[in-house]
Amino acid sequence: MAHSFSPALVPAHGVGSRGDLPLPFTALVVSALAALLISFVAISTLWREPRLRASDGILLPAAVAAVLDSRWVRVVARLLAAVLTVWTLVALLLGPDSARNPVPHVVYVWLWVGLAFASMLLGPVWRVVNPIRALHAGLLRLARVSPDLAALPYRWGLWPAAVGLGTFTWVELVAEDNTSLGFLRVLISGFIALSLLAAAVFGRAWFEQGDPFEVWSRLLGLLSPLGRRDDGRWVLRTPLHGVNSLRGQRGLVPTVSVMLGGTAYDGFSANLSWATFVQTSSVPSSLLKTATLLAFFAVVAATIWLASAVSVRLAGEPLRRSFAFVSDIAPSLIPIAGGYLVAHYWSLWVYQGQLAWVLLTDPLGTGADLLGTAGLTPDDALIQPTLVATIQAVSIVVGHLLGVLAAHERAITVLERRAAVIGQVPLMVVMIIYTLGGLTILFAP
Repeated sequence: MAHSFSPALVPAHGVGSRGDLPLPFTALVVSALAALLISFVAISTLWREPRLRASDGILLPAAVAAVLDSRWVRVVARLLAAVLTVWTLVALLLGPDSARNPVPHVVYVWLWVGLAFASMLLGPVWRVVNPIRALHAGLLRLARVSPDLAALPYRWGLWPAAVGLGTFTWVELVAEDNTSLGFLRVLISGFIALSLLAAAVFGRAWFEQGDPFEVWSRLLGLLSPLGRRDDGRWVLRTPLHGVNSLRGQRGLVPTVSVMLGGTAYDGFSANLSWATFVQTSSVPSSLLKTATLLAFFAVVAATIWLASAVSVRLAGEPLRRSFAFVSDIAPSLIPIAGGYLVAHYWSLWVYQGQLAWVLLTDPLGTGADLLGTAGLTPDDALIQPTLVATIQAVSIVVGHLLGVLAAHERAITVLERRAAVIGQVPLMVVMIIYTLGGLTILFAP
């Protein structure tokens, strides 16, 4: 989350410290690594064949499925999203350029963090409520042209989404004055214009694969317990089923590297030693932060590719096979990214998500109370230090355990079983490094 909000309004990410934990830091790390190793040995022994099938899942009651499929539910959701969009644009264009303006909270808290949490709970919700997608569809209807209109075929895969997510991460974590209205006006207007232009050229395929927020929502939505089995019926399923349904796509590795690396950098940048180094360095802080953020992206991409390269060689496959294998394994990073998101942004979302209502009730800064929420006091019951520290630790460990399971399922699907077990050792090492790094960033002094 951007750190340029008023200190009086924004709690620190890490309200928990290792002193808040029910267990000492060393015991937590040892327990987490032991859980990963034991899980790896257990699944290598007991999970001998691919188990995740598209037909799996517990059928939802017909009434619940009818609500989920209801056209009116989607219409209401889109209308609410449209109202919030217009409300936010009014505050952007006419509101005060101060901490009383709700736009930074809507963009950096609700859109970024809230969308991630909603997607992990309900699935790819942004595809349903995306106001720019709705605007594009409305313009096509007004022009009386086919909704499938496209000037050029789309061939870029997820690469534009990776660049867009990386850019937004830079805006959130590095850019100066990123909460000023002038900056946000340029950012938002530029994004809307670019999105409409891309949609005009590539059609609806742009939103499916190129739009950073739709891709962000879709990938994290794979972790949702809600899903459809192969016959189209709604079911409750494990996060592994959603992740396993994703096959290698062009640009998937850089996209998940940005997702995981950006959140890791956010936690790292809150470290006091790093902040002191940035302030005392002769290198301009923005340049130093940008280079470090890019390094985090690159480290995630490099480690997962290196692990894949070693894996295919241990499995007796030619090295060129690693490029396909890394794309096969990349979805296993999504649970880890989801765990990091919950760990890093839980307290921010719980507190700032409530505070946004206080600001939205007065979008023009005139002292109005249009929503009746001016007197709302954010409840801090869910951001008590010990609770937050526990949520952080559990989120990281569970995310990594799911990552191990997802990688194992994919490996035994695409490789011969014995070779798959041996080939997973480098991936396991990477998972351990990620776990140790994540816990250290959060809880070490």
